Amino acid sequence: MSMLEVIKAIIYGIVEGITEWLPVSSTGHLILVEELIPFIGVSEGFFDMFDVVIQLGAIMAVVILFWSQIWPFALSAKEREGKTGALSFVKPDIMTLWFKILVSCVPAAVIGVLFDDVFDALFYNPVCVAIALIVFGVAFIIIENGNKNKNTKVNSLAEISYKTALLIGLFQLIAAVFPGTSRSGATIVGALLIGVTRTVAAEYTFFLAIPVMFGASLLKVLKFGFAFTTLELALLLIGTVVSFVVSMFVLKFLMGYIKKHDFKIFGWYRIVLGIVVLAYFGLVA
Repeated sequence: MSMLEVIKAIIYGIVEGITEWLPVSSTGHLILVEELIPFIGVSEGFFDMFDVVIQLGAIMAVVILFWSQIWPFALSAKEREGKTGALSFVKPDIMTLWFKILVSCVPAAVIGVLFDDVFDALFYNPVCVAIALIVFGVAFIIIENGNKNKNTKVNSLAEISYKTALLIGLFQLIAAVFPGTSRSGATIVGALLIGVTRTVAAEYTFFLAIPVMFGASLLKVLKFGFAFTTLELALLLIGTVVSFVVSMFVLKFLMGYIKKHDFKIFGWYRIVLGIVVLAYFGLVA
């Protein structure tokens, strides 16, 4: 196995771990990195699967860090104290949250299954990524300026209604279509627009990523097939593990950051990066 390819997989994992949770588009960044340092010696279509599946590492970081908030079953005697029957093993508030998350998943799941290949062919290129980075960067700045001193309507996860969950899911659909939008960015922007607090919007986005990315990864693996070479399997495992480790730190940082700051800095970053990408690939072309 080439050490250079291993180093590339580590770089991809670091980029994924950082950008999956910051609203700057992990897929967009990975597409750009692939343009600069592509894997050598892998089969056609490997990267399209790789850049989605390594996100599972980032997702596992959410599962571990927020386990108590997302596990819907009460297994210990202390958790079931005062309750009887089969329902004593269920945490109603968390189970309800998962039903809402599933509602949010419906729009992207339906469109993704039907048109995934079409979107890949049309929009998975540096120019489209750059445009999406800029457009949503501007959106972040405008929305944050508009939300200044504005009262929020949803201040906890429990206050998210099924209607709100569906609306957030529709915003997530934008990211499913246009790489560079950022799945977390789209859902956070949508949540802020409909009156969800910044912290709740971020947490809901983290939890929403769990079924979304598991589903997307399964779809990509099924399309690619299970005939991995030894190199491909090693690269996939390395990228996934690195993205998990990096995500553990990034998630903690982001949750601390958004309690005191808004998202405008990420908007400006997206705009600058989008302009740089357009300039670079324009000159290369």
